[in-house]
Amino acid sequence: MLSIVIPVLNEEESLVELHRQILEACQSNAINVEIIFVDDGSTDKSWSIISKLADEDPRVFGIRFRRNFGKAAALTAGMNAVSGNVVMMMDADLQDDPAEIPNFLTQIDNGYDVVNGWKERRLDPWHKVYPSKVFNWMVGQLTGLHLHDHNCGIKMFRREVTQEVRLYGEMHRFIAVLAHARGFKVAEVPVHHRPRQFGHSKYGIRRFLRGFLDLLTVKFLTGFGQRPQHMLGGIGLFFFGLGTLGLAYLGLMWVFMNVIPIFSPSPIGGRPLLLYSVASMLLGAQGISLGMLAELIVANTGRERDTYSVSERTPLSKTREQEPTEH
Repeated sequence: MLSIVIPVLNEEESLVELHRQILEACQSNAINVEIIFVDDGSTDKSWSIISKLADEDPRVFGIRFRRNFGKAAALTAGMNAVSGNVVMMMDADLQDDPAEIPNFLTQIDNGYDVVNGWKERRLDPWHKVYPSKVFNWMVGQLTGLHLHDHNCGIKMFRREVTQEVRLYGEMHRFIAVLAHARGFKVAEVPVHHRPRQFGHSKYGIRRFLRGFLDLLTVKFLTGFGQRPQHMLGGIGLFFFGLGTLGLAYLGLMWVFMNVIPIFSPSPIGGRPLLLYSVASMLLGAQGISLGMLAELIVANTGRERDTYSVSERTPLSKTREQEPTEH
């Protein structure tokens, strides 16, 4: 079973055609499919169209939010409702071509856990294309997962990924990165990018600023989520050491001034280096303290979520099956 989750925000013109194209692609390739539309607070007729499609087609299921909560929330709600063992996310604006579905499934059959789309020939204006290229390069450098288009709206993954990767804020664009950090295998597939036929883009210039901030969050979560002291404490030690070196230098200068008065005529207390060194030591001490507090939080709440990802298990032996579960 393939479950397709489609967030919807004011896409009344494209829903019927998108539904038709998905069924055509799946029926021609003998793919068992269910379609989950998540109305993320639309103000047009999107929900009434979704309701009609659900009444006419038992493979369609709709979820309606009370207001706009964002794409990550819509995807999370849809993923919590899927029944298939493979999940696909797709935009509702018809720029993603459902005819690509078999290509994604081929990569899943080849053993990959996440298949990320790549708009090889992107039909967007230059002021979106070039910042996107820079953003994708930054993501690859910071996370180690080098993909051409991390923010491509069409992705496919095994259901286990949805159970281990938590989405919030704008994290939906980093599904491949978050999955890769937990050991899932990621592949990339070129896709046909089509021009928008209806409506307008929901993204503006603020998207790139939010994306950069989210990238920093992802880097911290994937690299230091279970050991925050390694980053915060490392930064703290750097500044504390820098301040210590500055004070040590001033201390040596004070000794030389007393032994050889003509060595440095200006007094130690009037030098900016003294202020900078003390401030650096205080900043370093705060960084180390924040790292310790973060470690305490992780130690007391980290048990709620596994820090590992299990791929397979061997069947339990008869001896273990007969063992009592009480301790």
